[in-house]
Amino acid sequence: MTNPAARTLLPLLLCTVAGPALAQEPVAATSPPGGSSALTQVARFQHQVTGVTVAQDGRIFVNFPRWTEDSPVSVAELKDGKPVPYPDGEWNSWRNARKDAVDPKTHFVCVQSVVADKQGRLWVVDAAAPAMAAVVKDGPKLVAIDLKTNAVAKTIAFDPSVAPQGSYLNDVRIAPDGKTAYLTDSGAEGALVVVDIESGKAKRLLAGVAATMPDPAVTVTYDGKPLRRPDGRGVEFSADGIALSPDGKTLYWQAIKGKTLYSLPTDTLTGWLTAPMMPEALADKTLAGKIVTVGENGPADGLLIDRDGSRLYVTSPQDDSIKVRDLAAKQAGLTTLVQDPRLRWPDTFSQGPDGTLYVTTSHIQDSAFYKEGAPIALPTELWSFKPAAAPR
Repeated sequence: MTNPAARTLLPLLLCTVAGPALAQEPVAATSPPGGSSALTQVARFQHQVTGVTVAQDGRIFVNFPRWTEDSPVSVAELKDGKPVPYPDGEWNSWRNARKDAVDPKTHFVCVQSVVADKQGRLWVVDAAAPAMAAVVKDGPKLVAIDLKTNAVAKTIAFDPSVAPQGSYLNDVRIAPDGKTAYLTDSGAEGALVVVDIESGKAKRLLAGVAATMPDPAVTVTYDGKPLRRPDGRGVEFSADGIALSPDGKTLYWQAIKGKTLYSLPTDTLTGWLTAPMMPEALADKTLAGKIVTVGENGPADGLLIDRDGSRLYVTSPQDDSIKVRDLAAKQAGLTTLVQDPRLRWPDTFSQGPDGTLYVTTSHIQDSAFYKEGAPIALPTELWSFKPAAAPR
Protein backbone atom coordinates (compact mmCIF):
# COMPACT_ATOMS: atom_id res chain seq x y z
CA MET A 1 0.00 0.00 0.00
CA THR A 2 0.89 3.65 -0.12
CA ASN A 3 1.10 7.22 0.67
CA PRO A 4 -1.59 9.70 -0.49
CA ALA A 5 -0.61 12.70 -2.58
CA ALA A 6 -2.28 15.04 -0.16
CA ARG A 7 -2.35 13.79 3.34
CA THR A 8 -3.43 14.67 6.83
CA LEU A 9 -0.45 15.00 9.13
CA LEU A 10 -1.63 12.55 11.71
CA PRO A 11 0.06 12.75 15.08
CA LEU A 12 2.84 10.27 15.55
CA LEU A 13 1.08 8.14 18.09
CA LEU A 14 3.48 6.55 20.50
CA CYS A 15 3.33 2.88 21.25
CA THR A 16 3.39 1.78 24.85
CA VAL A 17 5.09 -1.52 24.11
CA ALA A 18 8.63 -1.48 25.45
CA GLY A 19 11.61 -2.96 23.62
CA PRO A 20 11.26 -5.38 20.73
CA ALA A 21 8.41 -7.43 22.19
CA LEU A 22 5.59 -8.13 19.75
CA ALA A 23 1.96 -7.38 20.52
CA GLN A 24 0.75 -9.50 17.60
CA GLU A 25 -0.81 -12.83 18.51
CA PRO A 26 -2.18 -15.40 16.08
CA VAL A 27 -5.75 -16.62 16.31
CA ALA A 28 -7.34 -19.80 15.03
CA ALA A 29 -8.43 -19.77 11.40
CA THR A 30 -12.11 -19.08 10.94
CA SER A 31 -14.50 -21.07 8.78
CA PRO A 32 -14.98 -19.37 5.39
CA PRO A 33 -18.43 -18.24 4.33
CA GLY A 34 -20.30 -20.16 1.65
CA GLY A 35 -18.62 -20.11 -1.74
CA SER A 36 -15.27 -18.97 -0.34
CA SER A 37 -13.64 -22.22 0.69
CA ALA A 38 -10.45 -21.36 -1.20
CA LEU A 39 -9.28 -18.99 1.54
CA THR A 40 -7.27 -20.14 4.55
CA GLN A 41 -6.35 -17.76 7.35
CA VAL A 42 -2.63 -18.17 8.00
CA ALA A 43 -2.27 -15.60 10.78
CA ARG A 44 -4.01 -12.67 12.43
CA PHE A 45 -2.17 -9.65 13.77
CA GLN A 46 -3.02 -6.89 16.18
CA HIS A 47 -1.31 -4.32 13.96
CA GLN A 48 -1.65 -3.16 10.38
CA VAL A 49 0.24 -5.49 8.07
CA THR A 50 1.07 -4.66 4.45
CA GLY A 51 3.83 -6.80 2.92
CA VAL A 52 4.34 -10.55 2.80
CA THR A 53 6.93 -12.73 1.09
CA VAL A 54 7.67 -16.44 1.06
CA ALA A 55 11.32 -17.45 0.62
CA GLN A 56 12.38 -20.41 -1.51
CA ASP A 57 12.73 -22.53 1.62
CA GLY A 58 9.12 -21.77 2.62
CA ARG A 59 9.87 -19.26 5.40
CA ILE A 60 7.24 -16.49 5.61
CA PHE A 61 8.05 -12.84 6.36
CA VAL A 62 5.69 -9.91 6.93
CA ASN A 63 6.03 -6.23 7.72
CA PHE A 64 4.12 -3.61 9.69
CA PRO A 65 4.40 0.07 8.62
CA ARG A 66 4.44 2.83 11.19
CA TRP A 67 1.16 4.45 10.06
CA THR A 68 -1.51 5.35 12.63
CA GLU A 69 0.49 3.87 15.49
CA ASP A 70 4.10 3.43 16.46
CA SER A 71 4.18 -0.24 15.51
CA PRO A 72 6.30 -2.30 17.92
CA VAL A 73 7.86 -4.32 15.09
CA SER A 74 8.64 -3.45 11.47
CA VAL A 75 9.80 -6.76 9.96
CA ALA A 76 8.95 -10.20 11.29
CA GLU A 77 9.34 -13.86 10.43
CA LEU A 78 6.37 -16.08 11.14
CA LYS A 79 7.35 -18.96 13.39
CA ASP A 80 4.64 -21.38 14.47
CA GLY A 81 2.17 -18.71 13.40
CA LYS A 82 3.77 -16.04 15.57
CA PRO A 83 5.63 -13.00 14.19
CA VAL A 84 9.19 -12.74 15.52
CA PRO A 85 11.31 -9.59 14.95
CA TYR A 86 13.70 -10.07 12.02
CA PRO A 87 16.63 -10.05 11.64
CA ASP A 88 16.71 -9.10 15.31
CA GLY A 89 15.19 -6.81 17.90
CA GLU A 90 17.80 -4.09 17.41
CA TRP A 91 16.94 -3.44 13.76
CA ASN A 92 13.30 -3.21 14.88
CA SER A 93 13.93 -0.89 17.84
CA TRP A 94 13.35 2.51 16.17
CA ARG A 95 10.51 4.43 17.85
CA ASN A 96 8.96 7.82 17.22
CA ALA A 97 9.84 8.94 20.73
CA ARG A 98 13.49 7.90 20.18
CA LYS A 99 13.83 9.53 16.78
CA ASP A 100 16.81 11.64 17.82
CA ALA A 101 18.54 8.81 19.64
CA VAL A 102 18.32 5.94 17.13
CA ASP A 103 20.25 5.97 13.86
CA PRO A 104 17.77 5.71 10.94
CA LYS A 105 20.55 4.34 8.73
CA THR A 106 20.79 1.13 10.73
CA HIS A 107 17.22 0.71 11.96
CA PHE A 108 13.86 0.19 10.28
CA VAL A 109 11.84 3.42 10.42
CA CYS A 110 8.65 2.77 8.42
CA VAL A 111 8.79 -0.41 6.39
CA GLN A 112 6.33 -0.81 3.52
CA SER A 113 7.28 -4.10 1.89
CA VAL A 114 9.45 -7.21 2.03
CA VAL A 115 10.48 -9.43 -0.90
CA ALA A 116 12.68 -12.55 -0.99
CA ASP A 117 14.82 -13.06 -4.10
CA LYS A 118 16.35 -16.10 -5.81
CA GLN A 119 19.76 -15.39 -4.31
CA GLY A 120 18.65 -16.15 -0.75
CA ARG A 121 18.17 -12.55 0.36
CA LEU A 122 15.25 -10.77 1.97
CA TRP A 123 14.85 -7.23 0.66
CA VAL A 124 13.20 -4.64 2.92
CA VAL A 125 11.81 -1.35 1.57
CA ASP A 126 11.98 1.37 4.23
CA ALA A 127 9.99 4.43 3.11
CA ALA A 128 10.99 6.10 6.40
CA ALA A 129 7.84 8.24 6.53
CA PRO A 130 5.99 7.46 9.78
CA ALA A 131 2.28 8.29 9.67
CA MET A 132 2.77 8.80 5.90
CA ALA A 133 4.09 12.24 6.79
CA ALA A 134 7.61 13.69 6.70
CA VAL A 135 10.44 11.50 5.43
CA VAL A 136 13.00 10.97 8.21
CA LYS A 137 16.43 12.22 7.13
CA ASP A 138 18.78 9.37 6.19
CA GLY A 139 15.93 6.90 6.66
CA PRO A 140 14.86 5.82 3.12
CA LYS A 141 16.70 2.66 2.14
CA LEU A 142 16.66 -0.80 0.65
CA VAL A 143 18.06 -3.42 3.00
CA ALA A 144 19.20 -6.93 2.05
CA ILE A 145 19.25 -9.64 4.73
CA ASP A 146 21.10 -12.91 4.13
CA LEU A 147 18.56 -15.66 4.83
CA LYS A 148 21.29 -18.17 5.70
CA THR A 149 23.05 -16.04 8.29
CA ASN A 150 20.01 -13.91 9.25
CA ALA A 151 22.25 -10.85 9.16
CA VAL A 152 22.05 -7.64 7.16
CA ALA A 153 24.25 -8.08 4.08
CA LYS A 154 23.75 -4.77 2.30
CA THR A 155 22.06 -1.41 2.84
CA ILE A 156 21.39 0.90 -0.10
CA ALA A 157 20.59 4.39 1.15
CA PHE A 158 18.42 6.72 -0.94
CA ASP A 159 19.25 10.43 -0.90
CA PRO A 160 16.64 13.17 -1.55
CA SER A 161 17.17 12.94 -5.31
CA VAL A 162 15.69 9.44 -5.14
CA ALA A 163 13.38 9.72 -2.11
CA PRO A 164 12.49 13.40 -1.68
CA GLN A 165 10.14 14.84 0.92
CA GLY A 166 6.63 13.76 -0.03
CA SER A 167 7.86 10.41 -1.34
CA TYR A 168 6.70 7.03 -0.06
CA LEU A 169 8.69 4.13 -1.46
CA ASN A 170 6.21 1.32 -1.76
CA ASP A 171 7.00 -2.02 -3.32
CA VAL A 172 9.98 -3.72 -4.94
CA ARG A 173 10.84 -6.44 -7.43
CA ILE A 174 14.28 -7.97 -7.90
CA ALA A 175 15.61 -9.07 -11.28
CA PRO A 176 16.09 -12.85 -11.66
CA ASP A 177 19.88 -12.41 -11.73
CA GLY A 178 19.74 -10.38 -8.51
CA LYS A 179 21.49 -7.39 -10.06
CA THR A 180 18.67 -4.83 -10.34
CA ALA A 181 15.83 -3.67 -8.08
CA TYR A 182 12.69 -1.88 -9.28
CA LEU A 183 10.56 0.14 -6.84
CA THR A 184 7.40 2.22 -7.00
CA ASP A 185 6.94 5.55 -5.24
CA SER A 186 3.31 6.05 -4.31
CA GLY A 187 3.80 9.44 -2.70
CA ALA A 188 2.87 12.95 -3.70
CA GLU A 189 4.80 12.61 -6.95
CA GLY A 190 4.53 9.08 -8.30
CA ALA A 191 7.65 7.56 -9.82
CA LEU A 192 9.66 4.42 -10.48
CA VAL A 193 13.06 3.91 -8.86
CA VAL A 194 15.66 1.66 -10.46
CA VAL A 195 18.63 0.42 -8.42
CA ASP A 196 21.90 -1.14 -9.55
CA ILE A 197 22.40 -3.46 -6.60
CA GLU A 198 26.15 -4.01 -6.92
CA SER A 199 27.10 -0.33 -7.03
CA GLY A 200 24.16 0.93 -4.96
CA LYS A 201 23.40 3.58 -7.57
CA ALA A 202 19.72 4.48 -7.88
CA LYS A 203 17.73 6.67 -10.24
CA ARG A 204 14.25 8.12 -9.99
CA LEU A 205 12.39 7.80 -13.29
CA LEU A 206 9.04 8.88 -14.75
CA ALA A 207 8.41 11.19 -11.80
CA GLY A 208 5.09 12.95 -12.07
CA VAL A 209 4.08 11.55 -15.47
CA ALA A 210 0.48 10.42 -15.95
CA ALA A 211 1.38 6.72 -15.83
CA THR A 212 2.81 6.98 -12.31
CA MET A 213 0.33 9.52 -10.89
CA PRO A 214 -3.24 9.12 -9.56
CA ASP A 215 -5.89 9.24 -12.27
CA PRO A 216 -8.10 12.30 -11.57
CA ALA A 217 -11.01 10.59 -13.34
CA VAL A 218 -11.01 7.63 -10.93
CA THR A 219 -12.76 7.57 -7.54
CA VAL A 220 -11.94 4.65 -5.26
CA THR A 221 -15.11 3.33 -3.67
CA TYR A 222 -16.04 0.90 -0.94
CA ASP A 223 -19.49 -0.54 -0.24
CA GLY A 224 -20.64 1.40 -3.28
CA LYS A 225 -19.63 4.77 -1.85
CA PRO A 226 -16.56 6.95 -2.42
CA LEU A 227 -13.89 6.11 0.15
CA ARG A 228 -13.05 9.43 1.79
CA ARG A 229 -11.15 10.80 4.73
CA PRO A 230 -13.08 12.59 7.49
CA ASP A 231 -12.21 15.91 5.81
CA GLY A 232 -13.73 14.76 2.51
CA ARG A 233 -10.58 13.92 0.54
CA GLY A 234 -10.59 10.67 -1.38
CA VAL A 235 -7.92 8.05 -1.96
CA GLU A 236 -4.90 9.52 -3.77
CA PHE A 237 -2.30 6.77 -4.10
CA SER A 238 0.24 7.02 -6.93
CA ALA A 239 2.26 4.18 -8.52
CA ASP A 240 1.90 1.28 -6.11
CA GLY A 241 1.50 -2.29 -7.33
CA ILE A 242 4.48 -3.65 -9.28
CA ALA A 243 5.24 -6.94 -11.01
CA LEU A 244 8.18 -8.34 -12.98
CA SER A 245 8.00 -11.03 -15.63
CA PRO A 246 9.89 -14.24 -14.71
CA ASP A 247 12.50 -13.56 -17.38
CA GLY A 248 13.05 -10.09 -15.95
CA LYS A 249 12.36 -8.38 -19.28
CA THR A 250 9.05 -6.62 -18.57
CA LEU A 251 8.02 -4.46 -15.61
CA TYR A 252 4.35 -3.79 -14.82
CA TRP A 253 2.85 -1.20 -12.45
CA GLN A 254 -0.21 0.89 -11.71
CA ALA A 255 -1.61 3.46 -9.29
CA ILE A 256 -4.29 2.47 -6.78
CA LYS A 257 -6.23 5.61 -7.70
CA GLY A 258 -6.17 4.49 -11.26
CA LYS A 259 -7.57 1.86 -13.57
CA THR A 260 -4.77 1.30 -16.06
CA LEU A 261 -1.99 -1.26 -15.96
CA TYR A 262 1.24 -0.10 -17.62
CA SER A 263 4.45 -1.83 -18.63
CA LEU A 264 7.92 -1.12 -19.95
CA PRO A 265 10.78 -3.30 -21.17
CA THR A 266 13.30 -3.32 -18.35
CA ASP A 267 16.19 -2.57 -20.68
CA THR A 268 14.66 0.87 -21.21
CA LEU A 269 14.75 1.44 -17.45
CA THR A 270 18.38 0.41 -16.93
CA GLY A 271 19.95 2.21 -19.89
CA TRP A 272 21.01 5.12 -17.68
CA LEU A 273 23.72 2.93 -16.17
CA THR A 274 25.73 2.86 -19.38
CA ALA A 275 24.27 5.64 -21.56
CA PRO A 276 25.82 9.13 -21.80
CA MET A 277 24.41 11.76 -19.47
CA MET A 278 21.07 13.17 -20.60
CA PRO A 279 18.96 15.92 -18.98
CA GLU A 280 16.42 14.22 -16.70
CA ALA A 281 13.42 15.96 -18.26
CA LEU A 282 14.45 14.73 -21.72
CA ALA A 283 15.23 11.23 -20.45
CA ASP A 284 11.80 10.93 -18.81
CA LYS A 285 10.08 12.26 -21.94
CA THR A 286 11.86 9.68 -24.07
CA LEU A 287 11.03 6.91 -21.59
CA ALA A 288 7.39 7.95 -21.26
CA GLY A 289 6.99 7.55 -25.00
CA LYS A 290 7.82 3.85 -24.67
CA ILE A 291 5.24 3.04 -21.98
CA VAL A 292 2.79 0.32 -23.00
CA THR A 293 -0.85 0.42 -21.88
CA VAL A 294 -1.59 -3.22 -21.05
CA GLY A 295 -5.26 -2.89 -20.10
CA GLU A 296 -7.65 -1.77 -17.40
CA ASN A 297 -7.66 -3.35 -13.94
CA GLY A 298 -9.71 -0.75 -12.12
CA PRO A 299 -8.33 0.43 -8.75
CA ALA A 300 -5.84 -2.22 -7.64
CA ASP A 301 -3.11 -2.59 -5.05
CA GLY A 302 -0.95 -5.72 -5.21
CA LEU A 303 0.33 -7.31 -8.44
CA LEU A 304 2.07 -10.64 -8.91
CA ILE A 305 3.00 -12.63 -12.01
CA ASP A 306 2.72 -16.42 -11.78
CA ARG A 307 6.09 -18.12 -11.95
CA ASP A 308 5.37 -19.45 -15.45
CA GLY A 309 4.62 -15.91 -16.64
CA SER A 310 1.15 -16.67 -17.96
CA ARG A 311 -1.04 -14.90 -15.43
CA LEU A 312 -1.02 -11.62 -13.52
CA TYR A 313 -2.79 -11.71 -10.14
CA VAL A 314 -4.40 -8.47 -9.00
CA THR A 315 -5.84 -7.43 -5.64
CA SER A 316 -9.10 -5.48 -5.95
CA PRO A 317 -9.83 -3.56 -2.72
CA GLN A 318 -13.13 -2.10 -3.91
CA ASP A 319 -14.92 -5.45 -3.98
CA ASP A 320 -12.92 -7.65 -1.56
CA SER A 321 -11.53 -9.78 -4.35
CA ILE A 322 -8.52 -11.27 -6.07
CA LYS A 323 -8.56 -11.28 -9.85
CA VAL A 324 -6.39 -12.62 -12.63
CA ARG A 325 -5.38 -11.42 -16.09
CA ASP A 326 -4.21 -13.73 -18.88
CA LEU A 327 -1.04 -12.00 -20.08
CA ALA A 328 -0.94 -14.01 -23.30
CA ALA A 329 -4.39 -12.80 -24.40
CA LYS A 330 -3.85 -9.12 -25.11
CA GLN A 331 -7.52 -8.24 -25.22
CA ALA A 332 -8.45 -10.31 -22.17
CA GLY A 333 -9.97 -8.63 -19.12
CA LEU A 334 -9.94 -9.71 -15.50
CA THR A 335 -11.47 -12.88 -14.07
CA THR A 336 -12.40 -13.06 -10.38
CA LEU A 337 -10.64 -15.92 -8.56
CA VAL A 338 -11.74 -15.22 -4.99
CA GLN A 339 -14.30 -12.77 -3.63
CA ASP A 340 -14.79 -12.79 0.11
CA PRO A 341 -15.91 -10.08 2.59
CA ARG A 342 -12.95 -11.06 4.79
CA LEU A 343 -10.58 -9.71 2.13
CA ARG A 344 -10.76 -6.18 3.50
CA TRP A 345 -8.31 -4.33 1.32
CA PRO A 346 -6.30 -7.24 -0.10
CA ASP A 347 -2.86 -5.68 -0.25
CA THR A 348 0.27 -7.64 -1.13
CA PHE A 349 0.90 -11.03 -2.78
CA SER A 350 3.59 -13.66 -2.56
CA GLN A 351 3.81 -17.16 -3.99
CA GLY A 352 5.13 -20.11 -2.03
CA PRO A 353 7.36 -22.88 -3.41
CA ASP A 354 4.32 -25.14 -3.96
CA GLY A 355 2.39 -22.48 -5.89
CA THR A 356 0.22 -21.38 -2.97
CA LEU A 357 -0.60 -17.67 -3.06
CA TYR A 358 -0.42 -15.59 0.10
CA VAL A 359 -2.14 -12.22 0.46
CA THR A 360 -2.32 -9.70 3.29
CA THR A 361 -5.44 -7.73 4.15
CA SER A 362 -4.41 -4.31 5.44
CA HIS A 363 -7.94 -2.95 6.18
CA ILE A 364 -7.01 0.51 4.94
CA GLN A 365 -10.67 1.52 4.68
CA ASP A 366 -11.03 0.68 8.40
CA SER A 367 -8.03 2.74 9.50
CA ALA A 368 -8.01 6.12 11.21
CA PHE A 369 -7.09 7.67 7.85
CA TYR A 370 -10.60 6.99 6.59
CA LYS A 371 -12.78 6.11 9.58
CA GLU A 372 -13.31 8.37 12.56
CA GLY A 373 -13.01 6.52 15.85
CA ALA A 374 -10.98 3.68 14.34
CA PRO A 375 -8.58 1.92 16.72
CA ILE A 376 -4.97 3.06 16.66
CA ALA A 377 -3.78 -0.54 16.42
CA LEU A 378 -5.78 -2.14 13.61
CA PRO A 379 -6.17 -5.95 13.52
CA THR A 380 -5.29 -7.44 10.13
CA GLU A 381 -4.72 -10.85 8.56
CA LEU A 382 -2.64 -13.05 6.26
CA TRP A 383 -4.50 -15.45 3.96
CA SER A 384 -3.55 -18.18 1.51
CA PHE A 385 -5.22 -20.01 -1.36
CA LYS A 386 -4.17 -22.41 -4.10
CA PRO A 387 -5.18 -21.18 -7.54
CA ALA A 388 -6.22 -23.69 -10.15
CA ALA A 389 -3.75 -24.43 -12.93
CA ALA A 390 -3.94 -22.10 -15.90
CA PRO A 391 -5.93 -23.55 -18.83
CA ARG A 392 -3.82 -24.76 -21.74
